Amino acid sequence: MEPETSDRKDDHIEIILEEDVETPGSGFSDVQLIHEALPEIHRDDIDTSIEFCGHELAAPIVIESMTGGHPNTTKINRALAQAAQETGIAMGVGSQRAGLEKPEDEALMESFTVVRDVAPDAFLYGNIGAAQLAEYGVEGVERAVEMIDADAMAIHLNFLQEAAQPEGDIDARDCLKQVETVASELSVPVIVKETGSGISNATAQRLTDAGADVLDVAGKGGTTWSGVEAYRASAVGAERHAKIGNLFRSWGIPTAVSTVEAADAHSCVVASGGVRSGLDIAKAIALGAQAGGLAKPFLQPAGRGSEAVIDLIGDLRAELTTAMFVSGSNSVAELQETEYVLLGRTKEFIDQRRDGGQ
Repeated sequence: MEPETSDRKDDHIEIILEEDVETPGSGFSDVQLIHEALPEIHRDDIDTSIEFCGHELAAPIVIESMTGGHPNTTKINRALAQAAQETGIAMGVGSQRAGLEKPEDEALMESFTVVRDVAPDAFLYGNIGAAQLAEYGVEGVERAVEMIDADAMAIHLNFLQEAAQPEGDIDARDCLKQVETVASELSVPVIVKETGSGISNATAQRLTDAGADVLDVAGKGGTTWSGVEAYRASAVGAERHAKIGNLFRSWGIPTAVSTVEAADAHSCVVASGGVRSGLDIAKAIALGAQAGGLAKPFLQPAGRGSEAVIDLIGDLRAELTTAMFVSGSNSVAELQETEYVLLGRTKEFIDQRRDGGQ
């Protein structure tokens, strides 16, 4: 195993918590749900549950893949998983590459295995990079599934991050073919997710044709992994990589735009990237998503323990339910059909994309 693989995971958490790695422009401020003055429903009867990869979630909320692979991250994953178990929502772990490369390291492995230990009933998904599929093959991905008894497996697309990383894996050849192989042979559903730059309609269509069960757009807005890697590169004197990371901090398709484009190609889309409230989740669902995902907002609560995470999830559900109530949506399926208006740069972006054939 490269010695930096495990330490890199610890570096990422520290940078996200301590440095300015937020980028604006998710597009949700340009999405206006139409108010229903006569909703004709009881707020307490609103059903926020959804079917997701053959499982029922109590709410369309996903704790996005964040961490694992270093002993210092075990506490975070334990708190997140306990909260997912308690609230009935989905949770993903960070890249399991370190665990696959060094399975004999018990402390490292516990940072992953702890999630199923404390969340026996929760919907948990694993995570591996598309760039590593050629190396590990279906057999290796199955080992990642077994590591946490995963209900699904995420394959992340993070090539901008890799390009800004001094030790990055920048070979993106044949990744689609590898995704197709894994999707057809793996024992669990496959989620293909970006990591902050979004998924276009054309790419969403290619991934749909390749058999991906879920697309997680992870668009522009929220944490910029290009920016994260710029901090890491500067710390080791890799100034060219640092310049690349800073130059591309705002690169990508805004999450609201990517949600629309991906939903035009796939029936199960998770919107993440700058999602910061239950209202954002409601807007994403109105745009065509099945659920909304958050990562950074859960980090500080996870450091305090599962109760703090559960409290945040309660806030998100209350905000989502309120948006459903005042838009007259008694279920998530009805929310997907609710009226909305697009404004500003998001409308311009979507209009130009549609005029140009995407």
